[in-house]
Amino acid sequence: MTKDQLPPRLLTRRRLLLAGAAAVSAAGTAGVLAAVAGDDDPVRAAAPAAGPQAHPARKSNSYRLQPLTGYGAPQAAPLRPLVRSAPLLRMPARGRTMLLTFDDGPDPRYTPYILDTLRAYDVRATFFVCGEMADYNKDLVARMADEGHVVGNHTWSHPLLTRLGRRRMRAEMERTSDVVEEACGERPAWFRAPYGAWNRTAFQLGADLGMEPLAWTVDTLDWTEPGTRRIVHRVRDGAAPGVVVLSHDAGGDRSQSVAALRAYLPALLDSGYHLTVPDRRLV
Repeated sequence: MTKDQLPPRLLTRRRLLLAGAAAVSAAGTAGVLAAVAGDDDPVRAAAPAAGPQAHPARKSNSYRLQPLTGYGAPQAAPLRPLVRSAPLLRMPARGRTMLLTFDDGPDPRYTPYILDTLRAYDVRATFFVCGEMADYNKDLVARMADEGHVVGNHTWSHPLLTRLGRRRMRAEMERTSDVVEEACGERPAWFRAPYGAWNRTAFQLGADLGMEPLAWTVDTLDWTEPGTRRIVHRVRDGAAPGVVVLSHDAGGDRSQSVAALRAYLPALLDSGYHLTVPDRRLV
């Protein structure tokens, strides 16, 4: 059957389809020409299509929190840490490098003075915070992160983990990570068990939550309030490359800890030590 022999109804339908295709093509050409016109004839942006959008617009202030994309090779998501059988007691050191760590805070009576001293000497430290303290003092947790310190997880209520079941232990750790993320924008990458009491479940849950276990090499025993001078001597006598120093900024009267930091920190720097934070790339 030839074109002239097609029934009028089919011919009309075919013409309609051809006319529709031509209209779509013309509309696309007009859109390109309008875009090229640029400043001479600004074009109003088309309204978004109805229904859910695949990429909702971000708030303007979110740009400060996310790096630019599109440059360089894409970065892989951080790997889940290994399940260790023992915590890290010291960090691999390049030269005279040490770590200062503070547990149990933040406490508005003492933590600000510790932060002030660290800032005065341009030193970074690691704070293992308890969730219930962090929840009441999110401004101090945010300040820690803003000033370049590492914020670690020290459980919610400082229990003896070895006496807890798996569900309760996970709640203690996960709830604290949630508060830290709310306060400073990222979850902790380091975990310290209260009293240094670890077991396999603690290592497993820490790894599940993306955290490495960090203990200590030098214990100042400042929680016993032995006197400022004794705390200073313990830090100076134990100083060595890779050492991790344990102190406290909460959990009792920590005025001796504050005073001791003011004494031993400049002494360590004068001795050529570099005080830094843990680096997961080195473990």
